[in-house]
Amino acid sequence: MSEDRTPAVAENPEAEGGEEPPQFKGRKNGLYGEISDELSASMKSGWADTELHGLAPIAQAGYAAERRAALSAAHPGVRLVVPAGNLRVRANDTDYNFRAASEYVHLTGDQTEDAVLVGEPTGDAGHEFTLYLLPRSDRENGEFWLDGYGELWVGRRYSLSEQEQRLGLPARDVRKAAEELAERAKGSAVPTRIVRGYDAGLEAALAEVLDADKDAELKEFLSGLRLVKDEWEIGELRAACDATVKGFTDVVRELGQAVATSERWIEGTFWRRARVEGNDVGYGTIAAAGPHATTLHWVRNDGDVRPGELLLLDAGVETHTLYTADVTRTLPINGTFTELQRKIYDAVYDAQEAGIAAVRPGARFRDFHEASQRVLAERLLAWGLLDASVHDVEKVLELGLQRRWTLHGTGHMLGLDVHDCAHSRREEHVDALLVPGMVLTVEPGLYFQQDDLTVPEEYRGIGVRIEDDILVTADGNENLSAGLPRRSEDVEAWMASLA
Repeated sequence: MSEDRTPAVAENPEAEGGEEPPQFKGRKNGLYGEISDELSASMKSGWADTELHGLAPIAQAGYAAERRAALSAAHPGVRLVVPAGNLRVRANDTDYNFRAASEYVHLTGDQTEDAVLVGEPTGDAGHEFTLYLLPRSDRENGEFWLDGYGELWVGRRYSLSEQEQRLGLPARDVRKAAEELAERAKGSAVPTRIVRGYDAGLEAALAEVLDADKDAELKEFLSGLRLVKDEWEIGELRAACDATVKGFTDVVRELGQAVATSERWIEGTFWRRARVEGNDVGYGTIAAAGPHATTLHWVRNDGDVRPGELLLLDAGVETHTLYTADVTRTLPINGTFTELQRKIYDAVYDAQEAGIAAVRPGARFRDFHEASQRVLAERLLAWGLLDASVHDVEKVLELGLQRRWTLHGTGHMLGLDVHDCAHSRREEHVDALLVPGMVLTVEPGLYFQQDDLTVPEEYRGIGVRIEDDILVTADGNENLSAGLPRRSEDVEAWMASLA
């Protein structure tokens, strides 16, 4: 990282020959001290006009407009406020990389921090949507170089006019948003709804007119709006899966380096591909070697990678438009499964095959989970880990006894969030029927903890999960991540080809 970006503002405004802009008050850089009048004048002039004209709309602009239309139709006469979110401090004067709220991205295609989409109800039961965005940095008052978030420090951003061309929406200065919205809402009969949890300043400005329950309903609706992906979104998810296949291939090629170092090499190898091909990883990579594979959310990734054990890699590339893949493979670190590892792996593979076969239009969302769990329960009974003399498979499933080793649900919706649509209504999601355009994961697993005395010692410390991203089609399903082999013998052949 470069030096401290605290701006070089004078200790007193007179050093610049005038009143310091209020947003820069108190900011200074001790390394440079006071700013001369000559430097201040120099920084105001001599800059080329870089305004861009004739910009084409972004690829998803038309799709985003359709989503806003659906939002408008479902909320007549209601003022709608959907924030992108703000930067969050990581430590002192450094921030986390910004990732805009999924609701905002879905409705706009924009990824700008501090931005807000506002839908103002019109007389014809529709809405007039406006984007509140941060404009270009002001060169006249020195904002672009005196403010630590000015464009000289963080890079050029689009002007409001440029954003209007790109996004197909009128744009206003976001620094006026809280004041304008509060004034508009004051004494108005028009109710205001906001997506909470992203912009505390806006929520505070509108606190007197907000209703927590109604705001929760707005979030619920927007989550449900993402359940069925449109053509453009499916294309992005294909791209995410294709990049993820490359990331897994990179990892296998570098397994020798991981053996010589740790799980961190695996995490870093996949992350490199995610940054080269997309925006980032879609979630914290799980690079779990050996017994770490039995920990569902192992993201420390600081353990040893030992030949003879298994590597459970759960990772996904997030595209530049923020759609993520979510794929898991369990790999023999030395390239060949042991007899016991293969037996457990093949059981999980068979369970996943049953789950994928259950994904089709008209099937219940729960069907693929139940199909996978049945196969695993049958294997646990056959292996003697569950007592077949006491319970048959129906009773095991009724009592959930297999869950000691299967642990989790078999899948979830996928899209802008790795666990997409999580706030949608149960009756349109987990209790609903599948329809074409839904994208979900199928990811059964078996996990035998190191300290589990109910299983033979040789099972302990083995964890296996296989996960793929499945698109519901008109006549069945399509595995978007099929570029990665799944059968145990195919996994071994693939790894051998990359050695």
